[in-house]
Amino acid sequence: MIFVDSNIPMYLIGVDHIHKFDSQRLIAKLLIEQQRLVSDAEVLQEILHRFTSIRRHSFIQQAFDALHGIVDEVLSVDKEVMEHAKQLVLAHTHLSARDAVHLAVMEQHGIDRILSFDSGFDQFPGITRLF
Repeated sequence: MIFVDSNIPMYLIGVDHIHKFDSQRLIAKLLIEQQRLVSDAEVLQEILHRFTSIRRHSFIQQAFDALHGIVDEVLSVDKEVMEHAKQLVLAHTHLSARDAVHLAVMEQHGIDRILSFDSGFDQFPGITRLF
């Protein structure tokens, strides 16, 4: 299983950018390989937050559609995940709260690979970032 971070659907629908082409290439490769791709509800929240904050509301549906089109499942973020995320940020002060939520979801589901352009995941032991 591979976790898909929020920057992937955002680059997929965004303007021409090197990461847009990288995202398209990586997603195509993983789909051809029939890899199981998943994400979490926090990724949807990040999409809402980003496009609302830059007043690009018209991009929200496109990004949701892009994510839903490539992942097999959007995993829940519940109290147990948030308690674990809290422990992660307390133990790893370099870790952002959002990354901690994703890592907690990944640990809960036994996921050790993430598709992301966020290099912050490189510092977390046991996680392989695909980019």
